Amino acid sequence: MIRTRRNAAVALLTVTLPLSVATAASMSFPAAATSTADASDVRPAIPHPTGPYQVGRDILHLVDGKRRDPWMPAANVRELMVSMYYPARVGGSAAPYMTTDEARLLLKGKKLDSLFKAEQLAGVRTNARVGARPVGGRHPLVVLSPGFTLSRATLTTLAEELASKGYVVALVDHAYESFGTTFPGGRTLTCVACETVEKAPSDEAEKKLLGDAVAGRAADISFVIDQLTYTAGHAPVWKRWKMIDPRRIGAAGHSLGGNAAASVMATDRRVRAGVNMDGTFFAPVPASGLGERPFLMLGTKAQHSPDAADTTWARDWRRLDGWKRWLTVADSGHFTFIDLPILGEQAGITDPSAPLSGKRSGEITTAYVGAFFDQHLRGEHQPLLDGPSPANPEVTFQNP
Repeated sequence: MIRTRRNAAVALLTVTLPLSVATAASMSFPAAATSTADASDVRPAIPHPTGPYQVGRDILHLVDGKRRDPWMPAANVRELMVSMYYPARVGGSAAPYMTTDEARLLLKGKKLDSLFKAEQLAGVRTNARVGARPVGGRHPLVVLSPGFTLSRATLTTLAEELASKGYVVALVDHAYESFGTTFPGGRTLTCVACETVEKAPSDEAEKKLLGDAVAGRAADISFVIDQLTYTAGHAPVWKRWKMIDPRRIGAAGHSLGGNAAASVMATDRRVRAGVNMDGTFFAPVPASGLGERPFLMLGTKAQHSPDAADTTWARDWRRLDGWKRWLTVADSGHFTFIDLPILGEQAGITDPSAPLSGKRSGEITTAYVGAFFDQHLRGEHQPLLDGPSPANPEVTFQNP
């Protein structure tokens, strides 16, 4: 596991990366977390999405033969696993949440293996159906990137919600950057990137490695878009590619994945809008901005207010040159924006350092991210983004 240094870099790393024992405690369910039930007897479920469509899901294994993997050069190629969510009609079998190997490695890495069983996490009930018949028409595409060390499955709630509202969602796992990702042939790759960052000789070297990881993820996202559309001059690899409107593409992510959403916008004009959910900008927004394209920053009030420890948000806020919002959520934690608090709450597990309920965590995340893409990829004005809402008193509109 990656060490935590006792200086200014710690503030940044504890905001964004669940890596050391201390950091893992502060960013998921800490040692002080309590359980009001026997969690081993509970089968948690992803909340039912609110959109008018059913949700279908396909799995893609993508290989970029033009790039060596930055963490495992001997691999020669860069591999990605991608879950494709899409608006669908009734049909198909239930989509699994993750593999048992992925669940075991995630629980061990997050120090949650005493509270959950791997089979229990792998068996989380989802709403997506494998092989479901898609609805007709062209739909916006949103590419999602998870936090460093985390499986793509941890963004399932958001992916299913967007798909139920008519979006195609590409949810990406980046090889060697999660505690465990299962690839075809039964290979489960572990977090080589964690070991590499752990060995960094200084804070600056560590932050540089994380910035490099962001740049690599931006390249991954562009490659995924290449593979899903005709924009690269070759036939798309996804059999349902005609569902995608290549003129309406967005990117969003949690933690390091949120930084990657900004970075891909800086290098790929096809990405028209982006969202960073609680991620430090290890790779800065260019001083020249993002070509006047819209960007949403959604984070914890404790760590991502204008006067908080992570100064990269204030710096990059000034560089954003298009429509922009900086929202913070009271009583939230770093994982507020993903599935873990939702599933933990259902198992009776609470985190006193982030008292916002799992139910509200999911509702706030899906409401604001969904409204952002509705406004900027569909052209539908969303009053929710205009200012504070009585229905969401936890959310503050920052105006530094």
